[in-house]
Amino acid sequence: MFFATAAALTTLERKVEAFRDKETRKGKPQNADLVQSIGRLQPARLRSLWRGPRDAFPAQANAVVDWEVWLTADQTQAFEVAAAAANLHVAADRLYFPEQTVIRVTASRNALAELIRSTPAMVTALAKPAATADFFDSLPVEEQPLWGAELLERTAFCDPADNPVHVTLMDTGVTLGHPLLDPALAPEDRFVAKLGWGPEDVMGHGSGMAGLAVYGDLTTALETAAVIDIPHRLESVKIIPDAGINPHHLLGAVTRDGIDAAEVSAERRRVFVLATSTSDDHPHDGAPTSWSTELDQLASGRSGLQTHPRLIVTSAGNVPPRLHMTANYHAVCDHHDQEIEAPGQAWNAITVGAYTDKAVIDPSVGAPLARAGDLSPYSKTASWASVWPLKPDFVLEGGNLLMDRFPPAYAHHDLCLLSTSNTPTGQQFATIEATSAATALAGRLAAMTWSLYPTRWPETIRALLVASARWTAPMRAHLPQNPNKGHYEPLFQRYGYGVPDLTRAAKSADDAVTLIVEDTIVPYAPSTTGGQAVHNQIKMHALPWPVERLRELGAREVTLRVTLSTFIEPNPAEAARGRKLQYGSHGLRFKLKRADETDAQFETRINRAAAAEDEGLDLPQMGGDQDGWRFGSRRRDVGSVHRDEIICAASDLARRSLMAVHPVGGWWKSKLRRGDEPKTARYSLVIEIDAEGADVDLYTEIQIALAAQIAAQLAVEI
Repeated sequence: MFFATAAALTTLERKVEAFRDKETRKGKPQNADLVQSIGRLQPARLRSLWRGPRDAFPAQANAVVDWEVWLTADQTQAFEVAAAAANLHVAADRLYFPEQTVIRVTASRNALAELIRSTPAMVTALAKPAATADFFDSLPVEEQPLWGAELLERTAFCDPADNPVHVTLMDTGVTLGHPLLDPALAPEDRFVAKLGWGPEDVMGHGSGMAGLAVYGDLTTALETAAVIDIPHRLESVKIIPDAGINPHHLLGAVTRDGIDAAEVSAERRRVFVLATSTSDDHPHDGAPTSWSTELDQLASGRSGLQTHPRLIVTSAGNVPPRLHMTANYHAVCDHHDQEIEAPGQAWNAITVGAYTDKAVIDPSVGAPLARAGDLSPYSKTASWASVWPLKPDFVLEGGNLLMDRFPPAYAHHDLCLLSTSNTPTGQQFATIEATSAATALAGRLAAMTWSLYPTRWPETIRALLVASARWTAPMRAHLPQNPNKGHYEPLFQRYGYGVPDLTRAAKSADDAVTLIVEDTIVPYAPSTTGGQAVHNQIKMHALPWPVERLRELGAREVTLRVTLSTFIEPNPAEAARGRKLQYGSHGLRFKLKRADETDAQFETRINRAAAAEDEGLDLPQMGGDQDGWRFGSRRRDVGSVHRDEIICAASDLARRSLMAVHPVGGWWKSKLRRGDEPKTARYSLVIEIDAEGADVDLYTEIQIALAAQIAAQLAVEI
C-alpha cells in the first residue's frame, strides 16, 4: 500500500496510458517494469488509513464517533466544504504540521468513507483523537514548564510599539510571572476598579481567561507544531473583589470605573471582555436592567470618561451542572428559569453563549452529555421571543459534562479547555470551562479580526463576527426537513447565529465576496409644523454586482447575506413605560430592491414599512416581508445588530443591485423638537455574496465594478 497525491495519481495515469499505447526502441511497452509490478489498484479503505491501535478502530459501521483526519495541507478547505455539504460536523480547532493539517470530524464509518470517496482532498491517515486538557493538566509540575517553553519558541508576539489591539479582561485580575502570559501583558497594564484593591489574581479565573485570550485552547496550541502569531496584547482590570461580592446596585458603576481605569492610561483599541453576570435580575425576559443599560451606554460612548464607542464582549451565563439529571439537557438549558443572565441582554454588547466540540473521553469513565458540535450543557439561552434583541449573538467552545451511572452530570478535565493558572511557580496549566471560556475566546477572535482591519469601527468588527457565524450540522439537525421562519426560533435562542470563523471574517474568496460599508445617517428631523419629528434620511447603497457574470450563472443559486450593526443610546425609562421600541435612541433597518421594482417604488415601499413599524403594525401580515429573506423581520429587526440572507437565482440577484438603510422609531425622534439639532448615528453594513463554489471570479469582477463606481462618484463631486 502507498499514498499518492492528486498530482502523483495523474502522473501514474499517464504512465499507464503510455504502457498501453507506446513502445520503447526495443519494442517493449513503455513503463513495463512499473505497471507490470502492480497487482491491483483500489481506493484505500478506512481501516487501511487507520494509524491507531487495531482495537480502537470503530466497530459499528453506523455509530457516530469522532475521527482525527490527517490531510495534505493544501486540501483542507476542500475537505471541509465537502464535509459541510454532507452535513458532517468538523470541529473548529486545527493542528498544523509542516506538510499536513489534522482536523476532527464527527461521523459514522459509512459516512466518513463516502465523504473520502466524494472529495479529491487527500486523506493520508485516520486516528482516534487522543490529547485532552487532562493530559497536560495532569503532567508533573516539573514537566509543565518544558511544554510551555516549547510553545514560546514557536510563538511570535506583536511589538507593543505598533499600537496593537488589547484584550481588556474585566475579571479577577491576572497574576504576573507566568512565562506564557508575560510576553503579552506588561506590569503597568494591570488596573483595578476600586482603590485599595490589588491587581493580582487570587481566585484564578482571570488568569484562566488570559491564557485563552492569548492562545485559545492551550490543548491545541501545545499539540500543534505550527508557528503561532499573536497580533494582540492583554490588559487586566480587576472588577471582582478578592472577598465578598459587588453590591447589585453597583455592578454597572464598577464596570464603568474599571473601563475608565484602563482608558486613562493610554489611548488604544480595546476589546473589553466581561465574563461575570448576575441572576439577581431574573426573570427579565430580555428587558433592560440597570447593568445591561450601563453596558449599552458604555458601548455607545454615552458613559465613561471617554466619549468614543467601545467593543464589549459579555457572557450569557451558566446553567448549574447539578440541574442535568438526564441526557435531555436541551430542555434544562431552554427553560425560562435558565434565561441569559444580565447584562447579557444588552443591545450593543456581543453576548457569547457556549457550544462544545469536547466529546472525546474514555468510554469506561462515562459518556459526554452533549454531542460534538451542539450546545454546551453550561450555556444559558434566550427564553424570550419578542421585540428584545436576539441573544446570544454567537457561541464558542465552552466544554462539556460527563454522564455516568449516577446523575447529575459533572465536569471532567477531559471535557474542559486548557489555559494558564494563577500559580506560575507551581502548576502552570489549569482547566476552564463554561461561558467564561467562550467569552475569552470571543475576545481573542474580536482582537484578531480588528488586527486585520485596524481602521474599522467597533460596530464593524461586531458585524464581521456576526456575519461570519454559521450553525454546525448538529445544530441544524434540530430543524425539520423543510423549515419555515418560525422553526429557526430555538436555534437563535440557543446558538445565536452559530459559530464565528476568523478565516471567513478576514478574507474574500473568488466565489464569496464581502463588502464593508461604514456610513452615518441623520435619522430624524424636527417637524416643520411643530409636531413630532419625522424620518429624515434614507441611505441608498448601489451594490457593485458583476451583473454580466451573475446573468451567466442563470438559475444557479447564490446566497446574499446582509448584516447591519449600529450602537444605540439607551433610555430604559421609555421601555418601563411599555414603549419597548423606544428603548433605543434610533432604529435602523435594511431593505433590498426587488427585481421588478423601480427606484421610486423602492423608496415608497421603504417609507410605508418605516411608518408601519413606528405604529406597531405587523409588517409580515401587511405583505412587507415577502422578499425571500430566510429568517424574516420578527427575528431580524430586533436589537441593534441585524442579519438575514436570501438564496435566489444569480440572474435574479443581478437585478437587485440597490440596498437601503433607513430609520424607524427611536427615542431621539420622540424627544426631538423644532430648533433642536438633529443627531447623527453611525452604522456598519456587511454584505456577502456567495456563489458557493461556482466557477466564476466574483472577487475580481466586483473590484472592477467598485472602481468604476468610485471613479463616477469622484467625477460628480469634482
